[in-house]
Amino acid sequence: MLQADLRPEPDDDDGRIRVRTVWISDLHLGTPGCQARALLDFLRDVHCDTLYLVGDIIDGWQLRRSWYWPQAHNDVVQKILRKARKGTKVVFVPGNHDEFARRYVTHNFGGVEVLEDCIHVTADGRRLWITHGDLFDGVIQCARWLAYTGDVAYEFVLKLNRWFNRVRARLGLPYWSLSRYLKLKVKRAVSYVGDFEAAVAREARKRGVHGVVCGHIHHAEIREIDGILYCNDGDWVESLTALVEYHDGRLEIIDRGEMVWRPAAATVPAASTAGEVRPPAETAPA
Repeated sequence: MLQADLRPEPDDDDGRIRVRTVWISDLHLGTPGCQARALLDFLRDVHCDTLYLVGDIIDGWQLRRSWYWPQAHNDVVQKILRKARKGTKVVFVPGNHDEFARRYVTHNFGGVEVLEDCIHVTADGRRLWITHGDLFDGVIQCARWLAYTGDVAYEFVLKLNRWFNRVRARLGLPYWSLSRYLKLKVKRAVSYVGDFEAAVAREARKRGVHGVVCGHIHHAEIREIDGILYCNDGDWVESLTALVEYHDGRLEIIDRGEMVWRPAAATVPAASTAGEVRPPAETAPA
């Protein structure tokens, strides 16, 4: 059930979905796989106080191989900058595909603040560590050549995915992510996701926070791992998902791939209700 305020604002830039905070990541602007038009529609629909760009916003790896920058990708950038001009706090935490931006940490560009990582405090007082997550990916850190090779293979799968969905569209069928399906069916990929989530949650525990919000693995999720709230906002290549915080502190995943809101199982209530996650008492605040 849609719980956001659907009253439109005076112009088309300030959207119908009113929330306190939005997290998006893994847009991969600069690649054919980026679902820029769906993303642009989402940015038009949503109105938030704070927008976190949690890494891999621009795909520098792909752009180095071949230049691809259609108007729709430029429109997304302009929409984000316009939100910043109109008062939305926009924070950019770079990832591995846009690691070039890490040279500009603490700088502000057009109202967009660039940070290595940061802490977000929810409306109900929970402290969430914001990081892209690539630093907890063993392939990225220990075998970079394999990461580049995998990136090329991934682009091939995404090409198949686009062809597959063009056929589905002609048949009147909705969007369906072939690449996401394959990832969840391969045992090694499932193990990789689980290992990544556990590693990020362990680091959040060390930092003494209630939870963590990350991206990187293109798998949207909200769940508790050993007393730590783990949130992944997904991506805008396969799943078309975002994480939002309501004004009472509730967290929820929006799935624009299905054009519906996820059921209550994907919603985390405010800390004043059941499901509060507390940081370990023995650790000091980050």
